[in-house]
Amino acid sequence: MDARTLREALPKEALLQLPELPFKKVGSGKVREIYDTGEAFLIIATDRLSAFDVVLPDGIPGKGIILTQISLFWFEETASLIRNHLVPGHAEALSELLYDHKSLIPRSMLVHKRQPLSIEAVVRQYLAGSGWKDYLKTGSLFGLPVPSGLRESESLPVPFFTPTTKAQAGEHDIPITPEEGYSLVGESRFEEVRDISLKLFALGSAAARACGLILADTKFEFGTDGSGKLSLIDEILTPDSSRYWPKDSYEPGQPQKAFDKQYVRDYLETLDWDKTAPGPKLPQEIILQTQARYLEAADKLLPK
Repeated sequence: MDARTLREALPKEALLQLPELPFKKVGSGKVREIYDTGEAFLIIATDRLSAFDVVLPDGIPGKGIILTQISLFWFEETASLIRNHLVPGHAEALSELLYDHKSLIPRSMLVHKRQPLSIEAVVRQYLAGSGWKDYLKTGSLFGLPVPSGLRESESLPVPFFTPTTKAQAGEHDIPITPEEGYSLVGESRFEEVRDISLKLFALGSAAARACGLILADTKFEFGTDGSGKLSLIDEILTPDSSRYWPKDSYEPGQPQKAFDKQYVRDYLETLDWDKTAPGPKLPQEIILQTQARYLEAADKLLPK
């Protein structure tokens, strides 16, 4: 789906709950619902929005479609580097499966069943978010040596692989050392994930620069099949899994404009809310401005 077609497919209202489907539901996350179709999993992205680990009562119309279409684009673009979890003939198989629910197709993926690794692969090129906080506190990047005197949002000398644990429900991802990663997935697998993650980041970073964006950092997830072969799973290089900044307004030493839900987080920080459920309702202006940021990222990343 190109950028123009994606805009035409966006609903006017956020889809927060899915209709009854003739498949067994096997998972329900903050955003996605997962169904077992027998040979494969059906993953459907709703328009739900979470902040500070709380699902908010208002969603962002079309957010699930935007994230899914960007992921599908990148799965195709990176297929020469690593196989992914999409089933063969994905578009046709999905259309046949959801023949009676065609409106769900743009926000859905039909994928092979894979066993997720117990680590998440994070690559950082710029000091931002938790990386910046750790640098201020320790002078390093989660134990990795980096130059002193760097400012917020400043570029690192090279991309750094900073994996984390894969959080369970109600928990947070925790940065791990290579040695801790070895104990979780084995040294050979850890190095395989590190090497392919850096290659994927390089591809995504080059593509981002070509369309006027900076890819500051991103997260990849991997899984294995029954024979132990590695696959790229979940989502890839979306505004939810990646930190994109506009290149033309980039200025180190301060936070940057982001094409994700940071706009919502910033608004919520102004409220007298203890960051526990239930979350506060969002003003229409905040919803529309957040949608505009996701759409701007899609307009830049997807084919015209």
